[in-house]
Amino acid sequence: MNASIIIADDHPLILKGLNDFLLEKQYTILACAKNGKEAFEFIEEHSPDIAILDIQMPFLTGLQIAQKCQELKLETKIILITFEKDETIYNQAKKLGVYGYILKEFALEEIENCIASVMKNKAYFSPELLTYLEIEEVPEELELLTPTEKEVLKLIAQNKTAKEIGNILFASYRTIEKHKQHIIDKLDLESKGGSLILFAKENESFL
Repeated sequence: MNASIIIADDHPLILKGLNDFLLEKQYTILACAKNGKEAFEFIEEHSPDIAILDIQMPFLTGLQIAQKCQELKLETKIILITFEKDETIYNQAKKLGVYGYILKEFALEEIENCIASVMKNKAYFSPELLTYLEIEEVPEELELLTPTEKEVLKLIAQNKTAKEIGNILFASYRTIEKHKQHIIDKLDLESKGGSLILFAKENESFL
């Protein structure tokens, strides 16, 4: 699906560079804004799928626009582009339901992946930013599991057998096997060719 996009940045060269790049890649650019006030007016007027916003802009910052969109329940998904590697800003962006956060120095490398993720309703935060802030993103798949299933997965990561897990959780062997099958089904591990124990070990720190 070809996303409809507005772009806002108060640096003319960055705005032009991003606009030219996305047009070349055949995205639909509805408007370009030079400041936050213009950007928000364009969002209200055009209801684009995505708004790519600089964080620091005159009149309204990217975060203030994200807040307004959240308050008004606008469906436009916000992607922030910035030079800021700041944990407070990152946390604010997460809290405001921002879908994307990419660093300007990697913008042209990352923007297509970011847009593709956002169009699938998946958030995209620049790997460089997460590495810099030493933040590990919790895999989305884990949110599909119940607390008991997470506990079972944690014990699998510790090399416990189904019988041992049953003893720890006061459940029968058959119940634990059912939990294991539910986890495999929810995570779609069989079609991905992955094993339950490998997934458990790779994600143990999040359990």
